[in-house]
Amino acid sequence: MPYPIKILKRAERDLSQLPKKDLDRISEKITALADQPRPPQAKQLKGDLKGHFRIRVGNYRVVYQVDTKASMIAVVRIGHRREVYRRR
Repeated sequence: MPYPIKILKRAERDLSQLPKKDLDRISEKITALADQPRPPQAKQLKGDLKGHFRIRVGNYRVVYQVDTKASMIAVVRIGHRREVYRRR
């Protein structure tokens, strides 16, 4: 059963600022998370983002959480690799 995906407001804002060519690729990867929430290329994060995962899409990163109790994926941040882990 596929997990529903919730894109948080912060991630929606990040998506709206991406170039069109990258947006399509990132959208495909996010959609694929519904069937496999922890793909082999996903990395579990440490530090402030402990409990989150990230997937690479070119120079961009998608940071998300998997809630197994609610069977849901929450996309938290999307951004360029040099900026996505910084606090704002």
